[in-house]
Amino acid sequence: MTSIHEKYNLKQVINTSGRMTILGVSTPSQSVIDAVNVGLNHYFEIKQLVNNSGAYIANLLNVEAAVVVSCASAGIAQAVAAVIVKDNANLLLNLHSAPVNEPREIVLPRGHNVNFGAPVDTMIALGGGKVVEAGYANECSAAQLAAAITPQTAAILYVKSHHCVQKSMLSVAQAAEVARQHQLPLIVDAAAEEDLQCYYQSGADLVIYSGAKAIEGPTSGLVIGKKQYIEWVKQQSNGIGRAMKVGKEGILGLTQAIENYLTQPKISGAQMVERMDPFIEALNKLAGISARTVWDSAGRDIARAEITFNEALLGISTSEIVERLKNGEIAIYFRGYKANEGKIEVDVRSVDQQQLMTVFHCIKNLFAE
Repeated sequence: MTSIHEKYNLKQVINTSGRMTILGVSTPSQSVIDAVNVGLNHYFEIKQLVNNSGAYIANLLNVEAAVVVSCASAGIAQAVAAVIVKDNANLLLNLHSAPVNEPREIVLPRGHNVNFGAPVDTMIALGGGKVVEAGYANECSAAQLAAAITPQTAAILYVKSHHCVQKSMLSVAQAAEVARQHQLPLIVDAAAEEDLQCYYQSGADLVIYSGAKAIEGPTSGLVIGKKQYIEWVKQQSNGIGRAMKVGKEGILGLTQAIENYLTQPKISGAQMVERMDPFIEALNKLAGISARTVWDSAGRDIARAEITFNEALLGISTSEIVERLKNGEIAIYFRGYKANEGKIEVDVRSVDQQQLMTVFHCIKNLFAE
């Protein structure tokens, strides 16, 4: 039987970049696949499925309410629309055509206005919001966040991500305190984060996760938070959310994935180090290359291999190395955020030992050429 790769002329891919959208994010477990299959093969009253699955997830996470959406980006857009529209029936149906007299400014630290594959401010605009940046690219205190609030502020947004500036930034709890003082909701975008409860417990009113990243569900998103705000998010299914609706298979698949995530053991950073050690040792025997273990810059329990290339000795830029390995017979994808510094990172969560050594041999053969 012809494989999918043969049928569509697709490359084999080794994903050492982590849970990335451009590579399909993650590979769900069999129980999640089974739940998706049930969803695909049965009919449901969708409103009941949305409400009951949300209540089930909320009970699992010990939060007031929850709703499954199509992805984390959709969660941002619908959360922003929710805090602007609230119960305004006309604005719900005409968000981008009716005059918006309600507050629509979304305040976020300047160092959080990032591009995660698409710009955060685009998602805010989709939800009818207008970005107001607080503080500086490398600094935002509680006082600086508060100073950006006006009568036109609809919410505060905090982006918890490795893409964001980490130094001199206020915490989620501090942002929540500012929000409380000004009687505003706090939205936290925690798309790739691993803790499904801490940001809600820190005072956030809405928290958004990717269903396909740490949780390893199907393509989907999760929004948890205070009941009234979640109801307003759900209401967006009759507004902008219609263009980003999640299917019944996604709802059931993510619900099962969350249950698995909370009950099954996870690979620890220490286990990742153990898996990487032979790979790092082998790399350090190659001329012009050095490798070491580094930890996730956003504080998650994720260890990665950082590879540094001596570009002068090797006669090739790190960006070119990344491109050549990506465009080889086997497409190898790295975390290339620091390629301009001569460094790349290898994330081992989505590769086995054999694939890791294949990566080593591809690097070795590149320089043998």
